Amino acid sequence: MSELKSDPQLEIAHVLFIDIVGSSKLLTNEQSELLRGLNQIVRSTEQFRAAEAAGKLIRLPTGDGMALAFFSSPEAPVRCALEISKALQNYPKLQLRMGVHSGPVDAVVDVNDRSNIAGAGISMAQRVMDCADAGHILISKRIAEDLAQYSKWQPHLHDLGECEVKHGAKIDIVNVYTDELGNPATPDKLKQQRGKTGGVETIGSKPQRKKRIAVLPFKPLSPENRDQALELGMADALITKLSDQCGQWFFALGGHIR
Repeated sequence: MSELKSDPQLEIAHVLFIDIVGSSKLLTNEQSELLRGLNQIVRSTEQFRAAEAAGKLIRLPTGDGMALAFFSSPEAPVRCALEISKALQNYPKLQLRMGVHSGPVDAVVDVNDRSNIAGAGISMAQRVMDCADAGHILISKRIAEDLAQYSKWQPHLHDLGECEVKHGAKIDIVNVYTDELGNPATPDKLKQQRGKTGGVETIGSKPQRKKRIAVLPFKPLSPENRDQALELGMADALITKLSDQCGQWFFALGGHIR
């Protein structure tokens, strides 16, 4: 009788997802310069250094930014975001949007045979960030409920309600800002959604229906070389890019692209 293998251990990560606004429209050398600046700022934050020294941090590059998975406290990614926001005051060319969520993650092996993490904790943090504009620090309701247990956080938590994200899912988000840090404005995505009536966006007096385009998930030609985390990540990244640049609705369907 073959020996049963134990399931991977479920871990909860507190994820800060960071994106450089408008990076895709820049030249390659300009993108590299901004990424170097972002790396320098992030590495200089107290929360990053403390978590890294304690072995409680995993860093994931995302092309136009990064994801930081903290395995310490739900405060850590929010404090880190505020530290980054403060440092950005000296870097006016570097415009960031940030999203935070706590959720389960799994250890995976990427296409380069390196240890990595994936799961709802990462993907939901990205969804929260997708609702943000430059300067915003948005957090999920789950994180906000934890922080709201402490009086020091309560004045800085501003409920924005529901935001519709990919595939029609809705998430409750909260805006974090102080008198000097963050962005107190309502995100443009929320303003647009609240201007809709019954799935129809009204422009002036004429209702116009948005076009919808399906994005099929990627799969390799050889089944033995499958990397599910990479497949889903490529499809999600493509949907995000197309949605941001075209202003249309994109969603995933079963199938594959070759």
